[in-house]
Amino acid sequence: MNFKHLRQLSCIVSEPRILIHCDLDAFFASVEMLHHGFPEDEPLIIGSDPQQGRGRGIVSTCNYAARTYGVRSAMPITEAWRRCPGSPYGPGRYIRGTRSLYSMASRRVMKILRKYADKFEQASIDEAYLDITEFTNGDWDEALGLARRIKSEITDSVGLTASFGIGSTRVVAKMSSEVNKPNGIHRVLPDEIHSFFQQRSVREVPGIGPKTANRLAEWGISTVDEASELGELALARMTSERFASWLLRVVDGTTSNEVSPIRSRRSIGKERTFPVDQSNHEVVLEVLEKLTVRVMAKAREEGIAGRLAEVKLRYTGFETHTHGRSIPVAMDDTDVFLRQVRMLFAQNVNQEQNIRLVGFRLGQLEVIDHRQTTLDGIDESE
Repeated sequence: MNFKHLRQLSCIVSEPRILIHCDLDAFFASVEMLHHGFPEDEPLIIGSDPQQGRGRGIVSTCNYAARTYGVRSAMPITEAWRRCPGSPYGPGRYIRGTRSLYSMASRRVMKILRKYADKFEQASIDEAYLDITEFTNGDWDEALGLARRIKSEITDSVGLTASFGIGSTRVVAKMSSEVNKPNGIHRVLPDEIHSFFQQRSVREVPGIGPKTANRLAEWGISTVDEASELGELALARMTSERFASWLLRVVDGTTSNEVSPIRSRRSIGKERTFPVDQSNHEVVLEVLEKLTVRVMAKAREEGIAGRLAEVKLRYTGFETHTHGRSIPVAMDDTDVFLRQVRMLFAQNVNQEQNIRLVGFRLGQLEVIDHRQTTLDGIDESE
């Protein structure tokens, strides 16, 4: 093989992938609003019975109108009632979720998305990654048009709205889907990645949470470009070597661009069976959080990171369900997976059943090396 062929091969190998991240807008609440015909401007809170502010349990999810009152997933239902009371004391509407509706709507959306992807990966019930490089012949304008067509098809066929991000890496695609949310599209071309991060808060990067953000703020660093301009050595002194290496690769657009339809079977996890079936779901969530902390400690001890968070719930009568969610890159940070666990539990727990067993599993594992995209003190954004 001559040098000309080597250069041609190099261009082919280095050609950026085109990824789409699709995130259904306020999915659970939107499905309920569509099914029941609730108005969009009415605060809708899904979860346990608030009992006019005296109930036990947590918020599963809520719509955008409720979020303006400060209501969030996994919030105690009493706190949600205090912020946004229901009838006759306030504007809030409180209902229990209908899980069968969510599964049906998700399947219909994912069927549409699969049609347009070279590779397809469902990250959760309301989120997916598509590699459309070959489908669009590597044309970024065609990718933008394709995202518009898919978005319209989802709205016309299912009645739901979705936000799309287009980028050359998983992190950039996921961040892009947040830019024009809800019901929007944003594209970041490979040569626009550096400008995309200009003046962008470090908290906007999937994974960077309050611990690292506060640590950087103590040094007067609040934006991604300010952090990257420090260089790897200086940034590592403020945070950690792994974080510094990862963040610079995020800005350079060299983090993972892999979309995998097959989940790894390798995993580590822990479970807890209650002596008496537990009716207080706040107590169950506390136990689940402790299990997550133990699993993540074991992962770091073994030099392992993962992308899949999976929660296992066994109810009275041994009815068992598992609920999973993937993050863009493999990480070993406890805060990241605690947030995923709280979200999965809040959105999927059956509020009317007692719980016999709860468990957490870390999947899609990778061995940490000098290239590993795991961070210290980070928190995956919703």
